[in-house]
Amino acid sequence: MGIYFESGAEMTMGTFPLKADELKDAVRLAYETGFRSFDTAQMYQNEADLGAALADIGADRDELFITTKILPANLGTDRFIPSAEQSLQALRLDYVDVLLVHWPSPDIENEEALSQLQLAHEKGLAKHIGISNYTIAMMEQAAALLDAPIACNQVEFHPYLDQTKLKAAADRLGVSLSAYCPLAKGQILDDPVIAEIAQRYARPPSQIVLRWILQNGVSANPMSTKKANLESNRAALDFSLSGADMHLLDQLGSNNLRIVDKQRMPIAPDWD
Repeated sequence: MGIYFESGAEMTMGTFPLKADELKDAVRLAYETGFRSFDTAQMYQNEADLGAALADIGADRDELFITTKILPANLGTDRFIPSAEQSLQALRLDYVDVLLVHWPSPDIENEEALSQLQLAHEKGLAKHIGISNYTIAMMEQAAALLDAPIACNQVEFHPYLDQTKLKAAADRLGVSLSAYCPLAKGQILDDPVIAEIAQRYARPPSQIVLRWILQNGVSANPMSTKKANLESNRAALDFSLSGADMHLLDQLGSNNLRIVDKQRMPIAPDWD
């Protein structure tokens, strides 16, 4: 199922839009709850805060799994590697576990960005490299151009968004998916189908959604600042949904809810 599952990082703490003390407190609670995988990005402007939070905890580097992402404006040959080095400095790390191209840029050729991503891996700035918000065609191009394996394509993924075509293409290419907005900003948790399944398992709706994502072979990046919610998110790791209930949740994709749409992110590609 890919590097996230192999490393035990299938449940990662997302950090957007947290900053400063709010982020530090949330990271401490997440660590106490058992999280060792944390996801950030240059775009979030919180890499230094995350680095400080992890330093305050005193976590051993070997137990952490850190993902960050390169800003679209930094994808060119002149800015990619320096910006990645700045991210490492902010995070107080010698390397990240996964470095992603955050969004394909309308101003910089994808081939140029991918060549720089490959170079970052060769320089040892990242153990693994990957992509984010890539379409099927972009994934195919990345698979053809990159020498290093693609750790993941981080995309919006939840039951209300039908990503079956993208998932099938990713499986064909050997690329894992990683889910941002896994709970759709809470907009799906009152769904009657999800509620019924939650009642059947005596689990909260959020766990049902996260479990559906995990059983699809997709890693999940939920964000919370509350210890009870962090503990609940991790509890999605310790049960399974039946095939029938997975199928019920699959059918919710017809709602076609996309949280991060072109209105929110104008540079977004034309989605599959």
